[in-house]
Amino acid sequence: MKTLFLLSCFGVGLGFAGIANAQEETLDVVTDPSFVPFEMMDQDSGEMVGFDMDIINEVAERAGFDINMRTMDFNGIIPAVQTGNVDIAIAGITITDERAEIVDFSDPYYDSGLRLLIGADDDSIETVEDLEGKTIATKIGSTSYDYLQENLGDSAEITPYPGSSDMYMALLGGSADAVFYDAPNVGYFSQTQGEGRTKTVGPLYEGQQYGIVLVKDSEWVEPVNEALAAMKEDGTYDEIHTKWFGSASEE
Repeated sequence: MKTLFLLSCFGVGLGFAGIANAQEETLDVVTDPSFVPFEMMDQDSGEMVGFDMDIINEVAERAGFDINMRTMDFNGIIPAVQTGNVDIAIAGITITDERAEIVDFSDPYYDSGLRLLIGADDDSIETVEDLEGKTIATKIGSTSYDYLQENLGDSAEITPYPGSSDMYMALLGGSADAVFYDAPNVGYFSQTQGEGRTKTVGPLYEGQQYGIVLVKDSEWVEPVNEALAAMKEDGTYDEIHTKWFGSASEE
């Protein structure tokens, strides 16, 4: 009986150890440090902060993994996940059929779209159709770049930049007539650094949804989705949304 008891305790111990190891697994997570207010570098702490950072940290805690955060230009993020160089990516990444062929997405966690930003005194541009013959700044590897290529082609000068700040500096510096990019990022800039110097115009183009990106057939897709669902159910998601956007989500 004593031997059986010891073996039983040993087995239980191994079981708890296995659970602990699973919870302590560290995953490489990558983001783009220039997509404010979703992700940005806090100059005081040197840490990444933002809406996406709060989301992924909460997801990780609930799903049971630790995070090794890395940063890179947006254009390299999908290839990094596709090749398995990183496990997860979160960077305001739009869910598309093309991307879903090479990586897995979580359930959508943010509804977005594309928006135009122009100079505050410019009355010549109201919609994408008015961009013909103009110079437009956007971001490399983004769905906004794809949209411009499909809808304007050679009728406008489309200039992709590696970082969001580069796009906005091009507009403010006069080397671009407009910026076309994700609505929340454009809106945030227009109300902060671009206040009084820029304005958003036109409708919201291409309703889009952001998803967390994972390696194809990742075992973490289901735990991540369960964590996101629980966050929306218990109000945690709305708390994070209000913190960064001033209001609860409309979902």
